[in-house]
Order: sequence, then C-alpha cells, then structure tokens
Amino acid sequence: MTEGIEFARDGEVARLTFARPGKRNAISYDMWSAIPGLVDEVAQDPAVKVLVLTGAGADFSAGADIGEFRDLRSSAEGAATYDKAVDAAVHALSSLCKPTVAMIRGNCVGGGCQLSVACDFRFAADDARFGITPAKLGIVYHFTSTRRLVLLVGPAHARYLLLSGQLVDAARAREMGLVNDVFPEAALEESTMEFVRTLCSRSQPAVRGMNRIIEKILSGQAEADSEVDEIRGAVVHGADYAEGVAAFLERRPPRFTG
Repeated sequence: MTEGIEFARDGEVARLTFARPGKRNAISYDMWSAIPGLVDEVAQDPAVKVLVLTGAGADFSAGADIGEFRDLRSSAEGAATYDKAVDAAVHALSSLCKPTVAMIRGNCVGGGCQLSVACDFRFAADDARFGITPAKLGIVYHFTSTRRLVLLVGPAHARYLLLSGQLVDAARAREMGLVNDVFPEAALEESTMEFVRTLCSRSQPAVRGMNRIIEKILSGQAEADSEVDEIRGAVVHGADYAEGVAAFLERRPPRFTG
C-alpha cells in the first residue's frame, strides 16, 4: 500500500483514508498516483457498493504536498507530469459509477477540496474549513475541476473560492452548495454512514445507471445516446425492476439483488 493512504473494505463499503495526520493529510505525488488503482479495485469488486473518502485525525486533507513542488514542479515538464497524476485521480473518482462520499473534518483545502468535489456527495463536520488556493501559488486551476466546481456552486461562488483563495467555514460551504450537509463533529461518522447505508439499500443497477447519466451531463452531453438507452433498457428487464414494483404494490421494503 502507498504510504499515506489506507484502504479497507467492510462488506458493501470501501474506505480510502488519507493518513498523514502529522502533515494534515497533505497528498503526495505517490498518493495522487495510487488513487486511480484503488478506485478501479472498487469498480471491479462486485461486493462493494459505495466508496467513502476521509482523512485520519483532525483533517480531511490540507491539499497537495507543497514540499514536493520544488523538485517535482520546478519545470514545465515536471508540472505537466504532476498535473497528469492529479487529473487521473480526479477523473477516476468522478467517473466511478458506484457512489462516492467524502466525509470531511477540519481542513479540506486545495487538492483535498478538489478530490471532495470529484465525489458524488460531501458531508462535513461543523469544524470543517474549505478553500481552493491556486491563486496563492501562482497556479491556474485544472480545467475539468474548474468546470465541476462551477457546475456545483455556480460561477459567482467558484470565482470567490478560486480568485480569492480564502477559506470558508462549513456553514458557508453548505450555503454555497459545496457540501450536502453539516453535522456536529461527534455525529459526522454515524450520520454519513446512515446515508451510505441508504445508498447500499437501493437498486444498484439503478444507482449506477443514473450516476453514469449524471456524469455524462456534467461532461457536457445534452441529449440521450445509445449508452443511455442501453442503461435504461437493461434495468427495465432486470430483476430489481420487478422486485421494486412488486414491493411497492405489496407495501413492503424491496429486497434488491442487483
């Protein structure tokens, strides 16, 4: 396992933990590079339904490990190589059809916030702080991540975060739409996992199919295509559809097997 990342499966849920608490879980180049492989393991494991991202200790992640920049981003070529690793990690998360949930305490800044925005859901403790700080480093933010941020919070809030580099607290982040919900720190784990259990209880072909369609829309697709038609047609002929309709008519919880 890559130093700084812990990865574990517990039944239907996989958890990827940034584990450098002494450095506020700053993300090293090796950690960026390891994320796509771990996400692929989740994609390929039929037992896993949801991936949770979180940080060890008091923080989610303070962002990329700036201490590496002098060596790894000291030239245009080095910066391009580093950016490819970041882009691959973001793409892996955002394109995963299985739901991804960021569970956030403390600092969620820079690359840490970038990865949380790549997830499908974000739940934060009331002590969390958010910021995206390339303007403090003389860096222009990645295009795909900028687009996701604009679509999530709107252009006005995206400009506020990116151009100022200022941090916002959890309450302000919720007002912006940057997070789905905020909980007292002591209740964050159970509240997040309650929602994760809800996701696990739903029809997985339906969940993954809708998630794929949402990602296509976020990528700029405006109309249905053959893949969308195939997704929708497959679930209509699947066992979960028959079970869902039967359960509704019989006034009982569904027992999905998909």
